[in-house]
Amino acid sequence: MSAITMNFASPRLLLIEAGAVRRIAEVLGKFGLSRPLVVTDPFMVSSGHVRHCLDPLAAAGLVVSVFSDTVPDPTDTVVEAGVALLLQGDYDCLIGFGGGSPIDTAKAMAILAAAGNGPGGKMRDYKAPFAADQGKLPVIAIPTTAGTGSECTRFTVITDTERDEKMLIAGLGALPLAALVDYELTYSVPPRTTADTGVDSLTHALEAYVSKRANPLSDALALSAMALIGANIRAAFAEPRNAAAREAMMLGASEAGLAFSNSSVALVHGMSRPIGAHFHVPHGLSNAMLLPAITRFSVAGAEARYAEAARRIGFALPADQNAAAAAKLVTGLEALNRDLAVPTPAAYGIDEAAWTAKLALMAEQALASGSPGNNPLVPTAAEIVGLYREVWIGAMGNG
Repeated sequence: MSAITMNFASPRLLLIEAGAVRRIAEVLGKFGLSRPLVVTDPFMVSSGHVRHCLDPLAAAGLVVSVFSDTVPDPTDTVVEAGVALLLQGDYDCLIGFGGGSPIDTAKAMAILAAAGNGPGGKMRDYKAPFAADQGKLPVIAIPTTAGTGSECTRFTVITDTERDEKMLIAGLGALPLAALVDYELTYSVPPRTTADTGVDSLTHALEAYVSKRANPLSDALALSAMALIGANIRAAFAEPRNAAAREAMMLGASEAGLAFSNSSVALVHGMSRPIGAHFHVPHGLSNAMLLPAITRFSVAGAEARYAEAARRIGFALPADQNAAAAAKLVTGLEALNRDLAVPTPAAYGIDEAAWTAKLALMAEQALASGSPGNNPLVPTAAEIVGLYREVWIGAMGNG
């Protein structure tokens, strides 16, 4: 075995248990924190869901402020508004409560608020490959979906509203100090979101495992996550109150987050971000639209790894040879999309002329993100355009 060179970064505390959110004040106390700004979304407030976080803080005597103007695809303008509120108060931490969007927004707020340590006051100044290692305040993440894994990662994805571009921002400034991973918070997540976020997690694990930047720790986490998600995603989708399935999906999402944060994502994510930016498709759903076709394209570059992924997910048998197992991965992902009612871009309602007009730009933005460079097979811009065309047609047969 060659000498190992790797970095591994994770939250200082991961509290994974049913009811973990009720211990938020205790966790803040461990780190000497007492003046949180809670970052969440309008639905979490209107539904009362945010009370799961606010009530334990109030019971502990803490005064809490809430910023709830986050949007499904976090934008630089929302982050700037959050920073303005942050700088008005005497806060000592940020709590991101919700799906990936509020958590990503909280992370970006911490980075942008530390502008004195970086190049300036615009979110695009921190776009990868810039190392966004400085955050003004620590972030405590409480995910309510399973999930983006954002509670465990050193990444945040923010849309540049002027340029219609989803920007990857990477660095230790985006890594939460602590994460409270409580599967009971996912019971109310609707089936469509359960499916989309679940496939997002599966994509994280699969891409981390086949990435050129994979390492022994990310491999162990990715393989475990694929087994958990493969065995439980259909049950979580069909039975929202299935505690065992919800718990497994939540653990799988966090493991997958740790895996890709310390390995990388690859071509699926590289191509997915432009779809989200231009056509406002939820991130997990755009991943799902792409996953079978991109996997089919990429298998030849890492057949043994894709084969092992198929075995762990449950699409292939332990005794299957690599070629057969890798083929079963593609057909298994196609079947999973059908079972989870994943639409093609056309079925989702995207206009074909608009899609075609954006192909060259989306391919350029995908390559510029750097993620395709970690793929087992690195495509040309023309090959990416071809893959976008294939996904439009819906070769998976589940449109």
